[in-house]
Amino acid sequence: MTFAPQAQAQTPPNVLVVGQIAEPKSLDPHAVTAVNDFRILMNVYDGLVRYKDGTLEVEPGLAESWTISEDGKTYTFKLREGVTFHDGSPFNAEAVKFNFDRMLNEEHPYHDTGPFPLSFFFSTVDNVIAEDETTVTFELSAPYAPFLSNLAYPTGLIVSPEAVTQHGKDFGRQPSGTGAYKFAEWEANAKVVVTRNEDYWDGAPALEAVVFRPITDGNTRIAEMLAGGLDVMVEVPPDSLQQFTGDDFKVLEQAGPHVWFLILNAKEAPFDNKAARQAANYAIDKKALVENILQGTAEVAAGPTPPAFAWAHNEGLEPYPHDPEKAKELLKEAGYDGEELTFYVTEGGSGMLDPVAMGTAIQADLQEVGMNVKIETYEWNTFLGKVNPGLEGKADMAEMAWMTNDPDTLPFLTLRTDAMPDKGGFNSGYYSNPKVDELLEKAREATDQGERAELYKEMQEIVHEDAPWVFVANWKQNAVTKASVEGFKLQPSFFLMLQNVKKPQ
Repeated sequence: MTFAPQAQAQTPPNVLVVGQIAEPKSLDPHAVTAVNDFRILMNVYDGLVRYKDGTLEVEPGLAESWTISEDGKTYTFKLREGVTFHDGSPFNAEAVKFNFDRMLNEEHPYHDTGPFPLSFFFSTVDNVIAEDETTVTFELSAPYAPFLSNLAYPTGLIVSPEAVTQHGKDFGRQPSGTGAYKFAEWEANAKVVVTRNEDYWDGAPALEAVVFRPITDGNTRIAEMLAGGLDVMVEVPPDSLQQFTGDDFKVLEQAGPHVWFLILNAKEAPFDNKAARQAANYAIDKKALVENILQGTAEVAAGPTPPAFAWAHNEGLEPYPHDPEKAKELLKEAGYDGEELTFYVTEGGSGMLDPVAMGTAIQADLQEVGMNVKIETYEWNTFLGKVNPGLEGKADMAEMAWMTNDPDTLPFLTLRTDAMPDKGGFNSGYYSNPKVDELLEKAREATDQGERAELYKEMQEIVHEDAPWVFVANWKQNAVTKASVEGFKLQPSFFLMLQNVKKPQ
């Protein structure tokens, strides 16, 4: 191909240019929820623990070691000595306490980080005690099995208290962490630049800098990658992967814990009736979506827990088959009489695959069985601002995708009664089943993984039957790099870890 010489000329030496799918909302880990933003944050900050390369297993990060009490309610961490934030202030136990107090204490002067922060992850934390400079203790209200895994998630990343105090609400645009790269510049809708942290406790990266460029249109991202303006492109539209089969590129694919689904508004007709929700599941030809639109880069989903969580996934669940006649029968049973249904679709976002094309195909399938569906399409951050506060009075269904680190996360934040938007969760369709609530509460307190697995599997059976969502697809994530990029790997967490990436000239 003719792109290689041009490519070398268009991206700076020893600077990695990454094509992202959207403008970040913020660079404050306590304020964001999107994997698009997390991909930047994981390179600027560290957590007490982190995911071991290529796995979702936890290993030491800013904490060298930890102990857990016999009752599972007290975690004590021994912190690394001599680590400093990018602004020069010291990392210590008081800094850790500041971070969790900020997230969990509504009276904290810097608590308000905007709508929908994921402090839910740490709702069992009663108290954080800085015992001395390098020892910090977390006291939990109850045993909480996903605690360490959630600490490795971006919500657990540790920010500089001094920088938060200095910048206040502007901290998300002036971030300071302890990570492999330091924040340098954010030019709105153009680029976020991070530069090498020469003093990084885990070894300075080889790259001088990373430039994250938001390019929301998939075709534009592809053109930039082919023309040499990008070194790495994430979330390649499935029907475009074959454009990168030459020697100038590397294509990477990996299954991960991802679910693409439709949220159904269970608070209002027709989806307040289970028969109508099941009808939507039967009406949509998910196999055609996966094969034709997603070009085989995903599998049809059977429920809320993706197969990537092999130990917790219920293999006995079968996806709803495409059965338009069954869908029509169920709609009649539900008393649906053809009223207009509003369907929120996004132009693109983390894990959303090909959302406009999928939305259009879904609309056609629903109309085939008699559903009168009107699509409203929004840019990603606007879309989240409409969906996350709940669909009541606004829409009947909405596209959504989640990529999670633990089988607890998605159902706990989106399917519990206490996770409805007015209580700070993401249950935007207002689904409620007391038995599901009970199973999820038990699963997060069970210390035995086998016991947790059985509880999750029973939950999946109930949710599959109740059909609060249309279960559509589990995605195999992908990325393309220039052939010259070394050490780039996809992670099952869906984050980008760029500390060990090299770009020889």
